[in-house]
Amino acid sequence: MLPPIVRDALADALSLAFPIACAGCGEPGGPLCRSCGAELEPHPRCRTLDGGLLVWSGLEYRGAAARALRALKEEGRTGIARDLAPALRAALVAAGSGRRDLQVVPVPTSRAAMRRRGYRVVDLLVRRAGAQPLPLLRPARRTADQRRLGRRARAANVEGSLRARSAAGLRVVVADDVVTTGATLQEAARALTEAGAHVVGAVTVASTPRLTSPGGIRA
Repeated sequence: MLPPIVRDALADALSLAFPIACAGCGEPGGPLCRSCGAELEPHPRCRTLDGGLLVWSGLEYRGAAARALRALKEEGRTGIARDLAPALRAALVAAGSGRRDLQVVPVPTSRAAMRRRGYRVVDLLVRRAGAQPLPLLRPARRTADQRRLGRRARAANVEGSLRARSAAGLRVVVADDVVTTGATLQEAARALTEAGAHVVGAVTVASTPRLTSPGGIRA
């Protein structure tokens, strides 16, 4: 298996070899037009999940940011990671990652997603943001697709789904691409805490508006 840095370089080279439309608006002329690029200027924000975990995000998940992330995850456009990286970098700075003892732990990619894409989205984003991902987390079981689930269903879906290697004494921040309800980040924090780590918080490229249930209750 190729080292991550080689896989990333090859994927980037392929994305540059074939002219493509803007990932944000679809207009021809390059990976990201000037207007959509401006929408990716980081504006870090912090939210607190129900369990008390702090999550810093560089962007709101809408418009060009949402479309660019989908292009990265679903269309194989790995070059877009460079345009999204400043948002994750800003979130890391806000979370205090300037500390040399703070490790960045990505949420792991499922085996199915890795086979489909050939790369790990979060690891790629972390490296493009100038940090080194520390792969402490592993899937413990398969989970269902979270996209159509509400808050409680998401929490039940991921409960006990991750395990962590020994992390005794480590200070860590969990990294993911997007936070919605935060169920996956909370599960990652649980696994790392049980493995002995001190979880400072979590960081993501973008944050979605909180889900609203059919009864109008914010999730």
